[in-house]
Amino acid sequence: MPPVLNKELSKVDGLAFLGLSLARKSDRGHPESITHQIAFDFNDVIDRSYEYIQSTNDDGWLVGGGEPGPPKSFKLAARDSAHVEIMRIGTYKPEWGGISEKEIIDVLKSGKILIPQIEVLPTAVVANGDKPPEIVIRFDMPFGPDFVDMAAELPPNWQLRFLHNQLFKHFQNPSRFCPAAFHSTIVRKAEFRSENHKEAYMSMCDAVLKKWKLAGPRPLNANPVDNKSGIWLFADRTKPTHFFPPNFLPPYNTEEKRKIILSFLTEEWDEKTLDWKKAVYPEKTVERSTQETNPSGPFMEWCGNPIEALLGGARPQATS
Repeated sequence: MPPVLNKELSKVDGLAFLGLSLARKSDRGHPESITHQIAFDFNDVIDRSYEYIQSTNDDGWLVGGGEPGPPKSFKLAARDSAHVEIMRIGTYKPEWGGISEKEIIDVLKSGKILIPQIEVLPTAVVANGDKPPEIVIRFDMPFGPDFVDMAAELPPNWQLRFLHNQLFKHFQNPSRFCPAAFHSTIVRKAEFRSENHKEAYMSMCDAVLKKWKLAGPRPLNANPVDNKSGIWLFADRTKPTHFFPPNFLPPYNTEEKRKIILSFLTEEWDEKTLDWKKAVYPEKTVERSTQETNPSGPFMEWCGNPIEALLGGARPQATS
């Protein structure tokens, strides 16, 4: 069973979630696919010619425009459903452990959840532990935030943890969980032709990741003039139904905004204990002083609701 908040009260499993849509139409995919972002072309990391992979499940390729169906392909025809889950809701029925659709929409529109301008960077393509595995694109934070130097750069993909932690603190429905690390599934039940083919495929993906890294984190806009990279409510991965634009806008280097951001990055959710714990991050791969790498600065001691500070309410008080 997934690591839901309360398995006894989670009566019916469901697929509704809040997250990112990475869908992008392609002439190689399903003709009814829609474009929600032009930052990343996931055709660069899939194997439509089956040079490396000999078989997948019935769905075929979930990204890069999806599966076109006959005569271009003979998997189940389906639109691009590339996405990243931030919080699984389950169902829209509270009696089943979910949340009503109206409550979710009202909360997201109210400003109680700060939605930053979403800019993301794919950090890895990996095969998970399933046999045969899913192949997924990861969106990790490659290093932790600096809790001392207010001017230090924020790590790529910080927005995902920032949103995740806000949502987890606000919504307490029994079926709530997040399916592992932030990722987008490319394909399921991928059987490689050989270990050498698997290594060659992963090397191809690494080259693409390096290209994306050079460009840095990118907003998820449908065209070059958009500036509304936010989050979506999905009934399931094929049905994004409601879009919520950013309400917490850049720049993020002001003292007020940086304090709010860092206060939500001090903790992480522990799926085993179903409780919060102090966040642990990888070290940045450059020389840093002892003071900079010490995470025990004042932000690690903050509690309360830092959103109130931005909205003019009381400033969070440090604990003794």
